[in-house]
Amino acid sequence: MPSYSGQKAASQYRKLGLQGEIQSASAHRLIQMLFEGALEQLNKAHFALEQGDLAGKGHHIGRAIDIVSGLRQSLDIDSGDLAAQLDSLYQYCEFILLEASRHNNLSQLQEVARLLTTLKSGWDGIAPEAKA
Repeated sequence: MPSYSGQKAASQYRKLGLQGEIQSASAHRLIQMLFEGALEQLNKAHFALEQGDLAGKGHHIGRAIDIVSGLRQSLDIDSGDLAAQLDSLYQYCEFILLEASRHNNLSQLQEVARLLTTLKSGWDGIAPEAKA
């Protein structure tokens, strides 16, 4: 798996204003928390869009983009091809989220949610000890 910088992840988590256990969390847990936060924002954006709350939709998609950007910035790009591929995937997710917001497109929100869920599942399967 790619290398994420724990220090960068904690910084991104704080910068995004997400609440939680960042002080005692491992680098592995911080990345999990970023995935969870992104997925939560996508769920809220989905609900807002279904309710016709365009301002809420925009707010939550913006937060999701910020979190995906935080995941990108947490990558250690020098760690190899997988990190570079993840960087491209995160960039793609950011683009799709912008398009979803622009066109009020639920299927694009769902696409990004599926991608992030798959990545989170893989990340969750890695033992924190393996990342040390």
